[in-house]
Amino acid sequence: MTEILSQSEIDALLSAISSGEVDTDDYGEQGEHKKVKIYDFRRPDKFSKDQIRTLQMMHETFARLTTTALSAQLRALVGVHVGSVDQLTYEEFIRSIPNPTMIAVINMDPLRGSAILEIDPSITFTVIDRLFGGPGEPSRITRELSDIEMSVMEGIVVRMLGNLRESWSTVVDLRPRLGNIETNPQFAQIVPPSDMVVLITLETKVGDIEGMANLCIPYITIEPIISKLSAQYWYSSTRRGEADENKAVIQERLDHVVIPIQAEVGHVNLPLSQVLELNKGDVVKLSDISLQSDMLAKVGNRQKFKCRSGKLGERMAIQIGSIIEDPPDDLLSSVKAEETF
Repeated sequence: MTEILSQSEIDALLSAISSGEVDTDDYGEQGEHKKVKIYDFRRPDKFSKDQIRTLQMMHETFARLTTTALSAQLRALVGVHVGSVDQLTYEEFIRSIPNPTMIAVINMDPLRGSAILEIDPSITFTVIDRLFGGPGEPSRITRELSDIEMSVMEGIVVRMLGNLRESWSTVVDLRPRLGNIETNPQFAQIVPPSDMVVLITLETKVGDIEGMANLCIPYITIEPIISKLSAQYWYSSTRRGEADENKAVIQERLDHVVIPIQAEVGHVNLPLSQVLELNKGDVVKLSDISLQSDMLAKVGNRQKFKCRSGKLGERMAIQIGSIIEDPPDDLLSSVKAEETF
């Protein structure tokens, strides 16, 4: 807080300065305070904030798909959502997970290296209990998985990897494959301890049981596509994918639309009295028609092709010839205007 000097104190200060007893530099303006950011060279930041946000949005899709898949398979209320996305060293991640736990080593083809999906033991044994017909009540089991339990969890992980591939489809055609399952974190050394990784923490709830699932991806695995991990690229890819999907759906539905095709042999003008006198077997002569002249084929109510008549086996048929080009839009508008009068 700035203090206000009295007149006597100001006079004393001026006299001290004039006599040289006080250096004016001591009372100079204080230098500007520079903001200092702490940087740890042992764990350098590899991912920007924009890339972290993109990874979070991608795995929110993964969490939503996993929620739907597990709810249907376990026949229970399952909730999965992204709790946090952090970057840390691989050693810090290994030290943060319990022992024993379920660790799935995932091959991230076509990217190099592997990733790790770790599921908390409370969630693991709740899922196993549900699949074995139990109520999925909470348990405090802290042991390694048996061979049968490990086989059951392999099926769960494989289904989750399908959701992971779909959530990454806007960035890369990821083909994740389950390598092996470990229970001791020390046996899952996919990168050196000092390497940086991105950790996606998934808060998971099965019924009344809550726990964590962690997806750990090394930086060297994501490095080839790091430029694509931007919100702008992700949003543009998502919109492009939705447009392509909508186009495919519309095209599929149009392929099954039935449109009548009619061949117009010719025409003739008859008085209504003669039309009423027509009987079976009567012959009506069409004007300006010969066997060598083209007929008009209509698709719906529009003239589309020129064609010739003929036979295919025992059936009457037409052979499509040239295409009748559609008239320009201005001509169509004038014709429609004339029809309204």
